[in-house]
Amino acid sequence: MNPEFNYSTHEKWLPFNRFSPLITVFKSFHDLSPEMEFIINNETFPVNFKKNKFISSPLHLDQYVYLIVKGVVRGYIKDDNKEITMWMAKENEFIGNVSNIWNTNNSFEEYIQALEDVVAIAIPHTMSKKLYLNYQIANYIGREVAQLHYMQASERAFVSRLPSAEKKYIRFIKSYPKLVERVPLKYIASFLNMRLETLSRIRSKLASS
Repeated sequence: MNPEFNYSTHEKWLPFNRFSPLITVFKSFHDLSPEMEFIINNETFPVNFKKNKFISSPLHLDQYVYLIVKGVVRGYIKDDNKEITMWMAKENEFIGNVSNIWNTNNSFEEYIQALEDVVAIAIPHTMSKKLYLNYQIANYIGREVAQLHYMQASERAFVSRLPSAEKKYIRFIKSYPKLVERVPLKYIASFLNMRLETLSRIRSKLASS
């Protein structure tokens, strides 16, 4: 959490075609100015998280958002001794406590955990502020990213409102096909608010039908 990276700008991007993968993602929304690309290359950096390690937790005031280059992660909260999986994410998705960009007193106690070995790009909140304050393009891209997160949140809300466990899992398969075989069943069950035994029974039923 709050990792540091000490290599030079040239060295750190050698495994990534010599520039930050964040540039490619941002360019999918809008072209960037050379000045913006320079800032992104200079201030973002690659990081690695081992499987099951924490990327963020309430014990640390995280100063980064992350772009996942490789791997799967989950976000969860704790209710007494129970872990409740709130979301899952994979390659080319952003993770982290975005509210900390502007609010350092955020009280939402969320944990973010690597479910596979993860390669990510650390995006400092200080850089995000700089881009938002100085480049109108960054505000446009930020709105587009926020819209994607809103759509993802709406989908999670829809799944949670479905009336039966079987309908929830069928919707999960449809909405998250690339996560079905990568996320442990206990976390999928938690995400769908059902017991692991219920999920296993539903999977067996669907497999035999």
